Amino acid sequence: MPRYTLHAQAPKLSLVSIRGAALPVPDPSYSWTHLQFRRFAGCPICNLHIRTFAHQLQTLEAASIKEIIFFHSTAEDMLPYQGQIPMDCIADPEKTYYKIFGVETSILGVLDPRNLLASFKGLLAKHPKNPAQNDPNGALGMPADILIDKQGRIVALKYGRYADDQWTVEELLAIAQELPQGD
Repeated sequence: MPRYTLHAQAPKLSLVSIRGAALPVPDPSYSWTHLQFRRFAGCPICNLHIRTFAHQLQTLEAASIKEIIFFHSTAEDMLPYQGQIPMDCIADPEKTYYKIFGVETSILGVLDPRNLLASFKGLLAKHPKNPAQNDPNGALGMPADILIDKQGRIVALKYGRYADDQWTVEELLAIAQELPQGD
């Protein structure tokens, strides 16, 4: 799959969240749109991670960052996990957007020992029963973070090498702080 590079033009997208909200990418109301590509709806690592973003949502919005989170699951599978998250989540069971942005899968990335702590913490916080059992895309997805400015340029990106390899809130805020706020 082709991957994007810094300063590349991202495709303009018109998305619909699992709650029916229309979402333009880039979002003209924010300086930056942060696309988070996560794994399957019940992924304990992903759900632990996005809770940290949900807790810091006011800080992210004050920094003019719009959060949009993709999962390669159906909306039906996502609603029990992401339905109450205060950020917009996108169901992409066909992995259309994963393919567009070059987000990959890796058995070695899933088996990486650096995932263990986040997996255990995520399972303790919420213990879904067989979370990847019904997901046609399974548990091999890797995360990715893509930050897009108002003009649609990719100004920062990270393709995860293992399942828990993604930006923290602090990393994202530091990246945004370093960038010029162009219109």
